[in-house]
Amino acid sequence: MSHHHDVAILRDLATLYAEVASDPIQHERRRLWRLHNNLHPTRPLILVSVGGWNMWYREMFGEHAMQCKDPFYREHEQVLRWHLHRQTIGDDAICEPWFTQQACLLQNEGKLWGVEEDHLHSGINGGANKFLPPLRTWQDRSKLTPLHHHVDEAETARRVERLQEAIGDILPINVDRGCVYAGMSADISMALGYLRGMEQIMEDMYEAPEQLHRLLAFMRDAILSCQQEAEDAGAYSLTTQQNQSMLYCDELPAPLPNTPCTRKQLWTFFAAQEFTLVSPAMHEEFLLQYQLPIMAQWGLVAYGCCEDLTKKISMLRQVPNLRQIAVTPVAILARCAEQIQGQYVFSWRPNPTDMVCCGFAEDAIRGIIREGLIITKDCRVHLHLKDVETVEGDPGRLARWVAIVREEIEKM
Repeated sequence: MSHHHDVAILRDLATLYAEVASDPIQHERRRLWRLHNNLHPTRPLILVSVGGWNMWYREMFGEHAMQCKDPFYREHEQVLRWHLHRQTIGDDAICEPWFTQQACLLQNEGKLWGVEEDHLHSGINGGANKFLPPLRTWQDRSKLTPLHHHVDEAETARRVERLQEAIGDILPINVDRGCVYAGMSADISMALGYLRGMEQIMEDMYEAPEQLHRLLAFMRDAILSCQQEAEDAGAYSLTTQQNQSMLYCDELPAPLPNTPCTRKQLWTFFAAQEFTLVSPAMHEEFLLQYQLPIMAQWGLVAYGCCEDLTKKISMLRQVPNLRQIAVTPVAILARCAEQIQGQYVFSWRPNPTDMVCCGFAEDAIRGIIREGLIITKDCRVHLHLKDVETVEGDPGRLARWVAIVREEIEKM
């Protein structure tokens, strides 16, 4: 009985999602993002994004709020409910007319580098935790075992078949078979922070630079090797990509489900959050030079997540396929605008604390947005509200925020 109950829920949600995805507004959004990512003038575009780690998302879309009993169906119910809710927010996110099932990648029990990453948790729901780096000495480096690209084909087929039987007649099922080293798992920076510890990394730059260089070269080569294995296996498709915004542009093929391709036809996303307090010179020596060979295998690059890149934009010009730069709440907006202008996509991330997380003062929001739009008037800018940890029990703030931003854009 629960199987039929779960499938009925998924089918209802998938039907609603298919209707949204077929709305002509999706074509207009694709057109705007294509112009924007090609560095042509458009109105500033707007994105709101959240993840399963955000407290308000867990409150609204956590397992307790789902109706499906089977964990497999419940996971997909969460995704569909979020995408449907997102359409009520009114941003410029694109709903694609397919649904994705992640392939089952063998990941050494979640150990991306073969060693256990331990944590001390605060014990508070949604609270912080402190990670305990496993590479406490340089001798510990011998414990590292990088992953190879390997798909559990039997389990993947079983999952795809279950989803196909449930909603495949409503939405095409796209299978993401991409490499496990992707996004932040492939940018070296995050993994290095977990493996060695951020304070220790900064000490290593002074006290053990040769050992640190050897570790970085090892990680670079392992990521390149695994990604090449994935490409050789035909694992990359036109949906196996990310740039923290929308993917459309003229230089690369449009996203399509289950369409094999090479990395040169895709976006990739890189960041350096753990290096935000590291000087540009040391960032270049101890990270960027190791990221460059990995980024070179891809079509276009979006760089930056939450780190301050104000003083590192000149350094990033070394990335020949760089297209998007993140300008975060801790960055100096005016200095970034002076440097970026119309040469790269300017991904402005207003501080969510000021926008929706700690009260909702519309006049203050308008003032910040208006000033930012003036500063970035010569840039190819989109506004990306992200890292929204709480909306203080008022999820309607997100739609209201989008409406306020649109009003301020129209006044410009």
